[in-house]
Amino acid sequence: MNSEDIKLVTELIEKKDSDQLKEVIKDLHPADIAELYQDLDLEEAEFLYRLLDDETKADVLMELDEDDRHKLLSAMPAEDIARQVIDHLDTDDAVDIIQELDEEDRDEILSHIDDVEQAGDIIDLLKYDEDTAGGLMGTEMIVVNENWSMPQCVQEMRKQAEDLDEIYYVYVVDNDYKLRGVFPLKKMITSPSVSKVKHVMRKEPISVHVDTPIDEVVQTIEKYDLVAVPVVDSIGRLVGRITVDDVMAVSYTHLRAHETRRHLV
Repeated sequence: MNSEDIKLVTELIEKKDSDQLKEVIKDLHPADIAELYQDLDLEEAEFLYRLLDDETKADVLMELDEDDRHKLLSAMPAEDIARQVIDHLDTDDAVDIIQELDEEDRDEILSHIDDVEQAGDIIDLLKYDEDTAGGLMGTEMIVVNENWSMPQCVQEMRKQAEDLDEIYYVYVVDNDYKLRGVFPLKKMITSPSVSKVKHVMRKEPISVHVDTPIDEVVQTIEKYDLVAVPVVDSIGRLVGRITVDDVMAVSYTHLRAHETRRHLV
């Protein structure tokens, strides 16, 4: 955003002109809205935040630096955090938010999440060290069984895709949910309907373990030029995935932490 846009928004906030402010910010990217918070006090920040729809609220929170995010969250009731923020985030981003809160606040927020499966996934992810693949991964992904036929595979993929914002890869598992391969989307078109997934999948996909350190995850994604990498547990079961966006975000955080330490020395 340029300085004049920022000035206009701050003036509208000072005037408490909700209608015009909504019109100004409705087409702004969440990162641009987050940029505004650098020049706002808590009261002004809360006023602006209340004007956002729930999906944008969640996206803006993820764009804020940790201090500004903590101030906003501290001023919100647990039920609002659960239903206006957590419900609209992928599990890995939701975990990032919840990890920044006190344990008492975490439990209260989790109790207000309506989707029991989502709450369970978040609780499971909170058990992992945040500096490992398990602590960084999300659980949103498309998974198919190696024994499915093409028609069944396509039907299940369509069903699962309805709940996803982005589709990176389609992972193939066996009946024990162990990772067996990656399903190339092109095969949906070129393979005969009688084919089974295991006959067309790419076998032995690159993966990382839940305990793999973040630095090694970054190296794996860079080395093999991956958009996402699957995460498996100690017996090879598929438990999540880490995207290149996740890696970029954590690399940026580590860089900022390094710069802060360097300036304090």
